[in-house]
Amino acid sequence: MAARKNEEPSRPPMPQPEYPAIATFVDKAQQTDIDALFQSLKDGLSTMKGPKADQAKKVSKAIERTEELMSHLLQVREKIASERKGKR
Repeated sequence: MAARKNEEPSRPPMPQPEYPAIATFVDKAQQTDIDALFQSLKDGLSTMKGPKADQAKKVSKAIERTEELMSHLLQVREKIASERKGKR
């Protein structure tokens, strides 16, 4: 009896998602840009009343988290830039 091979056929690599609008924004943005980007949304959500207020709270939390992540991206970008300058 021949030994069976437990190898899966090779698959082509999955395409990497690209978000050019976000990448371009993060490449050029400052913290004030991020704050301004979400301010109108936060203002609108704060005026919600009734049953929509619960949804608005959830969306506000998601916006806060998104702001935190974008701020972190800016910090990483600045750190990388300073490391590059330090190597030169």
